[in-house]
Amino acid sequence: MAALAAVRRCRVLLHGAVKSSFRGSPSQPRSYSAGRLSVQERIERKRQAALVGGGQKRIDAQHGRGKLTARERVALLLDPDSFVEYDAFVEHRCSDFGMEADHNKFPGDSVVTGQGRINGRLVYVFSQRNVMASGVVPQISLIMGPCAGGAVYSPALTDFTFMVKDTSYLFITGPDVVKSVTNEDVTQEELGGAKTHTAVSGVAHKAFENDIDALLNLREFFNFLPLSNKDPSPVTECHDPSDRLVPGLDTLVPLESTKAYDMLDVIHSIVDERDFFEIMPNYAKNIVVGFARMNGRTVGIVGNQPKVASGCLDINSSVKGARFVRFCDAFNVPIITFVDVPGFLPGTAQEYGGIIRHGAKLLYAFAEATVPKITIITRKAYGGAYDVMSSKHLRGDVNYAWPSAEVAVMGAKGAVQIIFRGKNNQADAEAEYVEKFANPFPAAVRGFVDDIVVPSTTRRRICRDLEVLATKKQTNPWKKHANVPL
Repeated sequence: MAALAAVRRCRVLLHGAVKSSFRGSPSQPRSYSAGRLSVQERIERKRQAALVGGGQKRIDAQHGRGKLTARERVALLLDPDSFVEYDAFVEHRCSDFGMEADHNKFPGDSVVTGQGRINGRLVYVFSQRNVMASGVVPQISLIMGPCAGGAVYSPALTDFTFMVKDTSYLFITGPDVVKSVTNEDVTQEELGGAKTHTAVSGVAHKAFENDIDALLNLREFFNFLPLSNKDPSPVTECHDPSDRLVPGLDTLVPLESTKAYDMLDVIHSIVDERDFFEIMPNYAKNIVVGFARMNGRTVGIVGNQPKVASGCLDINSSVKGARFVRFCDAFNVPIITFVDVPGFLPGTAQEYGGIIRHGAKLLYAFAEATVPKITIITRKAYGGAYDVMSSKHLRGDVNYAWPSAEVAVMGAKGAVQIIFRGKNNQADAEAEYVEKFANPFPAAVRGFVDDIVVPSTTRRRICRDLEVLATKKQTNPWKKHANVPL
């Protein structure tokens, strides 16, 4: 209802602007004589012209494609009557190809920019100082139409890029250029549509059904984020008890280590109100990242997904996880990591693609992070992949293991085949290896985990630890900037 009300408000505004701006002949040029109109009248005419942009015909065409206008989008995104527009009178200065004619000039130059509020919190709409603002304020791009050429690098530089299905496109060169250069036949949707960038390229973080769905989700997403790197992780009122037990977690992990389960079931069970805003849900599905709240406090969630590739880390999942961890660290968002990782994905494709370098990005991100870091090993934690997933070796603050956890160099079968190669009784050796290492005790003895916890108490433990770590202060050595293994 709020969405429809916002759109109706904006359409009423536009309708009124059309009437006041285009009285008389619709083809009459937009030039005003200083002799006939006072300065105040000229200002008002210009302001009304800015509100209708290219005119009612183009507004109707936009609606005919199932899309909102720029001003309708702003009205839906922001709180009612909170938008303060900047540079509404700016016009282009191009004089080529007849562009200097009055009918080719529009106040605002086809861009709507300014400040407003989302749920009472200050936000700026359309600002492209991406590099200087990176790490200072969260930057979000919402692609709601075509974006091509050099313009694509603006959203690429922001923290999160969202798209609208079937109506938004991102590509360096369009289908016609691709055809002329490489002789490939490809549609706009195939080349740079929402499905391509959310599932294949990883350029976009999520796609929504339509303009209204996108803007309402963006309002919800914004609530998870601090306003700048000087602000703490947002805290809201919580009605979900922080000491709530989750009995279902005690039987969630299968007894057989080869059987899969859904890490999202773990996450939803533990976070406040089962509310989890997943980032990049259709890309590198073997790792899950997103935002949730614990006792009202925003947290970043990272977890291996046993349902996809057994939760192995690969190139794409390492990059996906690393970028998310670095965002959380930049904006003071605590990180909770759920670990069930049998290792890095083997094979020539991964090695030739640079898994060593890309895997190091995730290790670097966790090691560099100074925000509170809480890690729960739910089952497998093997080899270098265990180390990478926010282990105690990477300055993890609190590291827990469930009774089903296995912290080892590798799985029992693989380890026995290497250690006892060519020897008899490998089955007995495997059973002995499992007895010794396929449990959380070796890690606990060495201090790699702080405690072995009953799964149902995990939420209570995390909420308590976050409260203790809320005043954590940790700094890294001074440097101009770090040399991340890009």
